[in-house]
Amino acid sequence: MQAMQELAVTVNRTSAANALGMSRATEYRLRQTRPRPPVRRRTPAWTLSPEEVHAILTLLHSERFVDLAPAEIVAILQDEGTYLCSERTMYRLLAQAGEVRERRAQARRTAYQAPELLATGPNQVWSWDITKLRGPGKWNFFCLYVVLDIYSRMVTAWTVATRESADLACNLIAQACTDQGVSPGQLTIHADRGSAMTSKSVSDLLIDLDVHRSHSRPHVSNDNPYSEAQFKTLKYQPAFPDRFGSEQDARAFCRGFMAWYNDEHRHSGLCMLTPANVHYGQAQEILQRRHEVMLAAYAAHPERFSRPPRRHKPPAAAWINRPLEPAGHDGGRPRGTPAVPSRSAGVPGVAPPPAGVGGSAPEAAD
Repeated sequence: MQAMQELAVTVNRTSAANALGMSRATEYRLRQTRPRPPVRRRTPAWTLSPEEVHAILTLLHSERFVDLAPAEIVAILQDEGTYLCSERTMYRLLAQAGEVRERRAQARRTAYQAPELLATGPNQVWSWDITKLRGPGKWNFFCLYVVLDIYSRMVTAWTVATRESADLACNLIAQACTDQGVSPGQLTIHADRGSAMTSKSVSDLLIDLDVHRSHSRPHVSNDNPYSEAQFKTLKYQPAFPDRFGSEQDARAFCRGFMAWYNDEHRHSGLCMLTPANVHYGQAQEILQRRHEVMLAAYAAHPERFSRPPRRHKPPAAAWINRPLEPAGHDGGRPRGTPAVPSRSAGVPGVAPPPAGVGGSAPEAAD
């Protein structure tokens, strides 16, 4: 840069840059990075003096004008043959003094806390929701109610109806608790804030059953991920029809799907086990058999493996909105865990599937 400055005295900057093998853009950029002296801006001639500002604020604070808008004040002063400043200047001076705000009561949204639920075994946390199934005609829908265990992903109860009803939801939840042998204080049920989910009848039922209730935050779609994922699995099935001809047609399809989902569908989040395998305590035995098969294959052809087979383990827990805090000292559980896990401590053994059902989800009685 020093040589550039010295050479630019005798020749122009373009020739100096070419002679030194330097880009003109580089020279300009380096030259502009030098600190520049502060530029003192001239005060406009129309700027109000401190005395004038004080006089205007005193007038606005006076008993005569304190409750009037600046537009009215300017008009009144003009009628009296006086002009101090414009309406916009009055607003600007009031804003600088912190005296301009919305006087009407403003709506304040409640700060909802994200639900944080933990399930370390079956029948500790359930998630339920309602989805629409298109009927035979336009604006004709059927409602599919599904209760899902978030730990095993098993559908514990479901039904199809022509409308959303809190009474149907009560019957469905009560039947699911009876079929699964849920004890008082053992279960937490999570749902969104639909009309059926927040109804008084459902709330009263959960109180009677001693079941803890949890709801998603308003306008937050990912607070109920397990039910939404199950609905996507349903509607992305190749056999899922565009429309159902009747309520009986929708019920028949869902009956076959729920049986497949619980007893045949290998879930990627469950080490490719079915929800029924995990729900009824068969996961360890199945994974042990798979491990023995892999050990035999490794013993026969170790050159085909990069390392000895490892035994897979099913997930130890299922979370809804897992906290981001570092792990604490309470059994390795992250800090900030709500009281839900303590409610599920000491859960009795899960009842075996009903006879003749094979672990498929029961359908609510009509």
